[in-house]
Amino acid sequence: MSKNPFINALGASGYIILVASIINLVSSAHKDKPDTFFAPVAFLSLLTLSAAVMAFIFFYQPLQLFIDGKKKQAVDLFVKTVSAFGAITVVVWILLFSGLI
Repeated sequence: MSKNPFINALGASGYIILVASIINLVSSAHKDKPDTFFAPVAFLSLLTLSAAVMAFIFFYQPLQLFIDGKKKQAVDLFVKTVSAFGAITVVVWILLFSGLI
């Protein structure tokens, strides 16, 4: 994705917000309808897609750096991206449990 860990973390958070918004929109429109065989198929497909998207966001640039022989930079970028994403996650949880969102 990017060599900026904050952009990577925001990209991951944005993806999660997008998927959650779509799920919320679709589920509110279909709340009176029973689930069918395709509901678990759809959610497992979304899980697989999400794992691939998150792997790309978190691992693509570090892997490129690692392949180029920049191992320390690769590890630093990965750790900083995970740390930034962790900080965003903590802020969201604090806002959620404080009742602000």
